[in-house]
Amino acid sequence: QVQLVESGGGLVQAGGSLRLTCTVSRLNFDDYAMGWFRQAPGKEREGVSCIAYGGGSAYYTDSVRGRFTISRDNAKNTLYLQMDSLRPDDTAMYYCAALAATWAYIGCQPRSVDSRYWGQGTQVTVSS
Repeated sequence: QVQLVESGGGLVQAGGSLRLTCTVSRLNFDDYAMGWFRQAPGKEREGVSCIAYGGGSAYYTDSVRGRFTISRDNAKNTLYLQMDSLRPDDTAMYYCAALAATWAYIGCQPRSVDSRYWGQGTQVTVSS
């Protein structure tokens, strides 16, 4: 059974940093583009950042570009999201997911995710 396990969330003050980690098992990790998504209370899930299977290209939603950095270590089957200069509106549950091939033309959106491969989420709370 494929597992995606996120960690690294927590409570941080505005301006602080967190590093999220997603450890993937029982999946050919380097065959998949991967992404981070988030969902705040009362809002739809949104794509935060996605990275190609080889790590050569990455996408960021406008609100996090320049503050967040996505990376992956294919040897460790691990995906990362370095989050700096955090703001209260970054508060959400953060999920990692493996993307279907359709992400190439749909983009970094929840409907690009292979529905079998979502993590359970890690909460990020940024206080003002």
